[in-house]
Amino acid sequence: MFQHFRPLFNGTLIANVNMDRERGNRLVAEGLADLIAFGRPYVANPDLVLRFTENIPLAEVDWETVYASGSHGYSDYPTYQPSERNPGAEYA
Repeated sequence: MFQHFRPLFNGTLIANVNMDRERGNRLVAEGLADLIAFGRPYVANPDLVLRFTENIPLAEVDWETVYASGSHGYSDYPTYQPSERNPGAEYA
């Protein structure tokens, strides 16, 4: 899709469909996108930038809370907590 639109549009192109770290990096490196939007991954990963930087696995969105009323979801996803099995980055 981005190969189709890049030649047609000279402005800033933001890619935002089914993005992950690898795909976003590839689209920018190939010049097919200028910016990447990570909407769904950010919902479940308030520390998304750090997870990308440290190559930490992403948490999954709890779809039962999406567009649901109540206090659970969106703003209460935890940040990554290292364990003995998967030490990862040292942060809280």
